[in-house]
Amino acid sequence: MRAVLIERPGDETVLRVGDAERPALGAGELRIAVAATAVNRADLLQRQGHYPPPPGASPLLGLECAGTVAEIGAGVAGWALGDRVMALLPGGGYAEEVVVHAGSAMRVPERLSLEEAAAVPEVFLTAFSNLFPIGRLEAGGSALVHGGGSGVGTAAIQLIRAAGARAIVTAGSDEKCARCRDLGADVAIQYRTESFAERVKEVTGGRGVDVVLDSLGASYLEGNLASLAIGGRLVLIGLMGGAKVEMNLAALLARRLSVIGSTLRTRPLEEKAAIVAGFEARFGADLAAGRIRPIVDRVLPLERAAEAHRAMKASEHFGKIVLRVA
Repeated sequence: MRAVLIERPGDETVLRVGDAERPALGAGELRIAVAATAVNRADLLQRQGHYPPPPGASPLLGLECAGTVAEIGAGVAGWALGDRVMALLPGGGYAEEVVVHAGSAMRVPERLSLEEAAAVPEVFLTAFSNLFPIGRLEAGGSALVHGGGSGVGTAAIQLIRAAGARAIVTAGSDEKCARCRDLGADVAIQYRTESFAERVKEVTGGRGVDVVLDSLGASYLEGNLASLAIGGRLVLIGLMGGAKVEMNLAALLARRLSVIGSTLRTRPLEEKAAIVAGFEARFGADLAAGRIRPIVDRVLPLERAAEAHRAMKASEHFGKIVLRVA
């Protein structure tokens, strides 16, 4: 089958389209004929050799896809050949076929194309699981989300709004801030020209937010803790700004703050299935009705995966970069 291969760890030039072995179908799994996949920051790290796939996962890039059901494994019910499907993957999406546990698959709403659907699983499930089951964000509460113009950020804005909470985001340009507000963010902070911690205190009347969703890590830790309300939760989902930092633990004690680390890719299948089911139960109707939707910046053919990686590295995009496979 056709797939994007990595000749060796390195920059975008190591990516090439070639032939890869078809994945074997096991019990409880679906084989998907992939129409489209989408690019995530984790793909860039894996390409550089910094984020290996979990044991047993495909070595190919790609953490999500959309397509049609091509084969059904033993013990799988509720799916038929040809059904439109989107799925969360531990790897393998940059290819013509994937196999995935049925618990990680979702039906594609009628109003979405398969290219749009490919931009849903990774970012919406990441935003959902970390803001709600983990971050315990409630209606009437507030959340600060860094990278409001990213895939996770654009998904988070919509989920926070749909949940009846207040969304405060950061972004790296005035244009991206405006687009975040158009999407539903209550406040968008241009982090290159403003202190996000000071602005959060200002717009919350000194209280702070209930949840911070952060992919930066060390470089933002002090500001994140300062942005939290008493009893607030910092949910850390990435380390783009570094992994090591010295901190004063007194702030955690005095203000009863929680710092929670979270990943999605390495979770057991049962936990992923529970996240998928929880998302569909709470927000599935919103997705089907178009009240929440994937924000697709551009669609490129699979052969231009290197270009897609360069665009993501430069943060040129707003929302998701999709790769057309079929």
